[in-house]
This record gives sequence, structure tokens and C-alpha cells, in this order.
Amino acid sequence: MSFLPLFRLSCYKGTRSQSPSQLGSHNVVIKRIHKNDSEYPASLQRFLGEDAPGSAATLGNFELLSHPTLAIFCSSACPAGVVSESEQVMRKMIDARITVIGGFHSKVEKHCLSILLASNASVVLSPARSLDKLRIRPEYKDPLANGRLLFLSFFRSHRHRSDAEMAFKRNMYVAALADRILVVHATPSSKTEQLCRELISWRKPIHTIDIEANQNLFRLGAEQVDSKMLRS
Repeated sequence: MSFLPLFRLSCYKGTRSQSPSQLGSHNVVIKRIHKNDSEYPASLQRFLGEDAPGSAATLGNFELLSHPTLAIFCSSACPAGVVSESEQVMRKMIDARITVIGGFHSKVEKHCLSILLASNASVVLSPARSLDKLRIRPEYKDPLANGRLLFLSFFRSHRHRSDAEMAFKRNMYVAALADRILVVHATPSSKTEQLCRELISWRKPIHTIDIEANQNLFRLGAEQVDSKMLRS
């Protein structure tokens, strides 16, 4: 079994975002933004209220959050055909120049991330843990240097390992940030379906792929994903 080599960055806490030259020298800056800072995303408090995170750690191009954004979620267990359908949807994201946000943890989410990074798409990657021991894979280096990638964490520096509760909270934070939400698939009674039930009450546009296995999402109120809808 072969393992993809990891490239470890020496990360220094600071008050300014990193520049491409700093990336080239392997030194980058992790910036922490607090609730009372002007840069703190207003949508977090608007949708989450008192449950909004007290701060967020960022590494990369923070301006990506000012672009049209779409959060992506998918259950770990998926029926056949979901991967190929998700590829087509990702091509639409790229053409529409939408910034895609997610934790990119499940198999399908990781596949979508690989497509986005290999293109000219912009991505916000939000791990369900802190950034302090972040390891930057080789495929992340160019998007970071070119301003197409932002790492965003809502967890304190000592939270180096994720768990189910942190992952669910991360997904709520990501959904609050996004203009629209894409649920590629949510297995009935799964955490992803539970998340969708929470998000429906926010009255944000929620999209899904039109396959038989997603009828539970359509019954909840999700709409079929469409490139024109995503541009609006």
C-alpha cells in the first residue's frame, strides 16, 4: 500500500495572511478572527445566534468567503452512480465560478475536492479540528500560492483530533457561511440527513442530485441541482 507524501508547513501564528513568497519558504501565517472583529462572517451569527463559534483560524485567501459560495455535503455510504453524478455537478461549479466550501471528509467529498483543486476553482477547506498541526498535501500547495484555497477552522489550537460532535458542528458552521447548499446524498437517518433537517428551517437554497436514492431529500424540501439556479 502506498501513501501520498505529506508536506509539513512550519506554521506561525500572526495577524496577517501569508503571501506566496512565504509559502515558497514554507513559512505561513495562521490568523485567528474573533467575533468582535470586522472580518468575522456575519452569517455565522445570523444563522447560529449564540451557537456561533467564538473565533475562527484561517490560512490562505480569506477573500474567497466574499465570493458566491456553495457548501457541499455527502454521506459516507452512497449508492452506485453517485460518484459519476457528483463529477458532473462539480464541472458546473467550476464553470459558474462558485467557491465551494466543505470538510471534504467522505469518499465522494474527497473526490469532488480533487476535481476542484485540479481545475481553476476556489475552495474553502474546513477541517473538524484545529489548524495548528496542519499538514499541507502537495496538491494543496499551488492553489494556496495562487489564492484559490482557504483553510478555515472553528476549533481551538489544542483540538488536534476530530470526533463526530466536532464534525457535525463544523458542518453547521460551513452551512451558515454558504449562500447555497448541495447535498450530494444523505443516507436516511444519517447525520447528513439530520443536518439537512436542521438546514431546511434556515430557508437557504438546498440542492441535491435527481436520483432515486435522494427522494428523502426532495421530501424534506431540497431542489434539483441546476447550473442556472447556482448562478442566481
